[in-house]
Amino acid sequence: MSDVLRQFSRRVAPIMLAGGLVFGVAAAPAPAYARGPEAIADVAEKVIDAVVNISTSQTVDGRGGADSDDDSGPAPKKERNRVHPQKDTSPFDDFFNELNRNPRKNLPHKVNSLGSGFIIDTSGVVVTNNHVIADADEISVILNDGTKIKADLVGRDKKSDLAVLKFQPPADKKLMAVKFGNSDKLRLGEWVIAIGNPFSLGGTVTAGIVSAKNRDINSGPYDSYIQTDAAINRGNSGGPLFNLDGDVIGVNTAIISPSGGSIGIGFAQPSNTVVGVVEQLREYKEVRRGWLGVRIQQVTDEIADSLGIKPPHGALIAGVDDKGPAKPAGLEAGDVVVSFDGKDIKEMKDLPRVVADTPVGKSVDVVIIRKGKEDIRKVTLGRLDDGDKPVEASLKTTTPEQAEKPATQKALGLDLANLSKDLRTKFKIKDKVKGVVVLNVDDNSDAADKRLGPGDVIVEVAQEAVNTPADVRKRIDQLKKDGKKSILLLVSNANGELRFVALGTN
Repeated sequence: MSDVLRQFSRRVAPIMLAGGLVFGVAAAPAPAYARGPEAIADVAEKVIDAVVNISTSQTVDGRGGADSDDDSGPAPKKERNRVHPQKDTSPFDDFFNELNRNPRKNLPHKVNSLGSGFIIDTSGVVVTNNHVIADADEISVILNDGTKIKADLVGRDKKSDLAVLKFQPPADKKLMAVKFGNSDKLRLGEWVIAIGNPFSLGGTVTAGIVSAKNRDINSGPYDSYIQTDAAINRGNSGGPLFNLDGDVIGVNTAIISPSGGSIGIGFAQPSNTVVGVVEQLREYKEVRRGWLGVRIQQVTDEIADSLGIKPPHGALIAGVDDKGPAKPAGLEAGDVVVSFDGKDIKEMKDLPRVVADTPVGKSVDVVIIRKGKEDIRKVTLGRLDDGDKPVEASLKTTTPEQAEKPATQKALGLDLANLSKDLRTKFKIKDKVKGVVVLNVDDNSDAADKRLGPGDVIVEVAQEAVNTPADVRKRIDQLKKDGKKSILLLVSNANGELRFVALGTN
């Protein structure tokens, strides 16, 4: 036995022994139902031939780059299916790293990568994650029986992390394809099955339940992941998540793990999102998303109270693009979108996702709340440019500086002044910005906590325009007299970017 193999044996044996001790403490075998429904075996047998391994290779220049995250050889580590990008580790790493040491590694060489995918059309159409095939020079599909076939990229979408491949099946092989199910019908606790290529071991079946839905893991602008405790590891990315009917209800994409191994928190892109992206990639080789042309922010408890919206819900429009579809439809800053094309908008992040999934050019009803009353606006969607993304209203962070001139009014911890020519020059405020300028902010005030700063301009108080500090003071006094616990300000930065800020009256 070589020194390398002996070293591998020494490192793995304690782990195997620990596993044996754990299983050895059970006084009696676990009841049969602990293994899950009997249908798992039937589903796995039915669909496993439709699940494929994705093999890619990429030439690197030897100066680091991809090689710092990838290993060539039998156990490549190029798998970015972790929410937190910690270094990959496993009991096998040292063994394979020893085998792969190459004195010529600083020269240009190929780096291999493995992931998973699944066939959706017997003509050879495969769905996987974009990050599985990103930057690849060559892509191959490995069928469940080991047949390896070169594949071409049909299209990819970075924002949803999805890609579609196409390969030519051998004439003597009949492919198995799977179909998509309805991810909206998933219930918490429902059994699901993941099949993929963990740690390059080949087709592997794991099972678990749906732990949560609509998870936002901050991986992209349209996050709405299915969370599952079915074991998902490096190499599972791009593989399918099945329900017990054998339908694909998700694409396994990410995990939370400090080590790269499964700790029971995995995430799958829901099938109802995947279907629309895949259809467009097959038809256009790109994704064409709807565009509303607004800047939005969350409806916080304070903002909801100031607007009289109970309970807090919807997406608050903080700005409207002059060239966007929302402008001619009459949408305005201060409107709260509560429904879009018949779909409820429960919170801010729902709106970009629903808009993006709506066909370009479609005329839709947008239900808004304006000054406490519901209204319906008809909007014809535009197309989101590839470089664009739906953005939240920016929150300006400023370093407080002492105002050179005394404020003419003080309200809610703010020193306010008329927007004079000198102050425009001092704070570099554009001519299009109208309102009352903030000269200074009390460090102990709610305004400071909400990141208001010198140079910010108050455009509206409780959805009424203000032009002078006296206007602000008068409006605030009236709102306090009416018993308002918070007051909604529309605030602009020097460039004219708007956001709403709710300040307490105490």
